[in-house]
Amino acid sequence: MRVAAIYDIHGNLPALEAVLQDIRQAEVDQIVVGGDVLPGPLPCETLARLQNLDTPVQFLQGNGEAAVLAQMAGRETNAVPEQAREYVRWVAQQLTPEHARFLNSWPKTVRIKVPGLGEVLFCHATPRNKTEIFTRLTPEDRLVPIFEELNVAAVICGHTHMQFDRTIAGVRVVNAGSVGMPFGKPEAYWLLLGPDIQLRHTAYDLAKAAARIRDTNYPQAQNFAARNILEPPSEEEMLKVFTPAELK
Repeated sequence: MRVAAIYDIHGNLPALEAVLQDIRQAEVDQIVVGGDVLPGPLPCETLARLQNLDTPVQFLQGNGEAAVLAQMAGRETNAVPEQAREYVRWVAQQLTPEHARFLNSWPKTVRIKVPGLGEVLFCHATPRNKTEIFTRLTPEDRLVPIFEELNVAAVICGHTHMQFDRTIAGVRVVNAGSVGMPFGKPEAYWLLLGPDIQLRHTAYDLAKAAARIRDTNYPQAQNFAARNILEPPSEEEMLKVFTPAELK
């Protein structure tokens, strides 16, 4: 069995479409969507595309979905930075009660037995939390309490939008990177599992995608096109940003 892990799409439908084309060619048996499908510039279209896949899909709820659901329920949360609240509100306005029921049904974690790997746990940020930050540079001693008693061979996570593959307390921990808002080379990042774990990245037509995003009514469409598609922040830049916020 082969499993594709796609994380942090953030409403970037052109990037998702490119990855799905690669996934079809890889002949996977299951797809795990690891959270933060939202917020982003094409929320309804992205959800519809994922709901109409022929391949079985498991969804996980990320902090992005949690923020949008809180907004839809009239519970705007301080967990969302001030600069992000405008587009969280906009996305919440685009969605229907049916969308809310769908997003609320997504679990926080899922376990899948992958031949060649064993038991694999999928989560958004860490197995215990949708918002905790750690990177390839976070000291292992800070992370051991989170991973040491999971009884799994591997953990697949996302949230920080940068791929890595490291071992923590004897557990292989792999970050899928981001489909729609990568930090680093402007491509779409994902994982292919079975019988090993491959860090994959998919090139797509960035100019065409940026033009499509600019044509939306998304409040930060111009910035999204410029800074999340055409010229994303570098990994080095974002590691400096995340270091003060990572697990202590």
